[in-house]
Amino acid sequence: MTSIAANLQAVRARITAACIAAGRATESVQLLAVSKTWPAALVREAAAAGQRAFGENYVQEAVAKAAELRDFALEWHFIGPLQSNKSRLVAENFSWVHSVERLKIAERLAAQRPADLPPLQVCLQVNISGEASKSGCAPEQCIDLAAAIGKLPGLRLRGLMAIPEPTADGARQRRQFALLRQTQEAINRGLGISLDTLSMGMSDDLEAAIMEGATIVRIGTAIFGKRETTT
Repeated sequence: MTSIAANLQAVRARITAACIAAGRATESVQLLAVSKTWPAALVREAAAAGQRAFGENYVQEAVAKAAELRDFALEWHFIGPLQSNKSRLVAENFSWVHSVERLKIAERLAAQRPADLPPLQVCLQVNISGEASKSGCAPEQCIDLAAAIGKLPGLRLRGLMAIPEPTADGARQRRQFALLRQTQEAINRGLGISLDTLSMGMSDDLEAAIMEGATIVRIGTAIFGKRETTT
């Protein structure tokens, strides 16, 4: 077994244990392997070990990987900040976008989604920690944004995504994730819809995220290792 296959097995075991602790079905949580900056060869190892959904932050890098790995039926999720000049590539090459925070971007994605592809699955990115450095709309702005995006063709609004403030405090982790869940519940009540996706939780806090209702956990380090940093 390769190290990536072993890492995937360990992460899946953590997800299973967290689901059992939360009284949830294991299949209610999808593992999204965050492969940004990692070469296609390592993604291929993960795919050979059964992983099918991968998250990327950099558009051109992801498109190149998808082309190289076309022999696998992989699902590509865009999870990074999305610039207007990159929206067409995302609309044409991804199944999901987790990082929609402005109506303008959603409108571009809707207009640029090829008619022969299924609707692009989208999540609103919410700044639940209120950090100025973080992308995402404020929780109180989400209902209006969700209402507008829900009317666009070519898109299917699925739920919310967040990158909370890093903390080792389990209680604080859960409070931040609970705020995203509560925001989703408020949107569903206010608009009479049924958003079903909470994209939250990473390598260091997936257990807290699952306890608060995560349906997609975005795991990079625990699968591929720590990225090299440059100084």
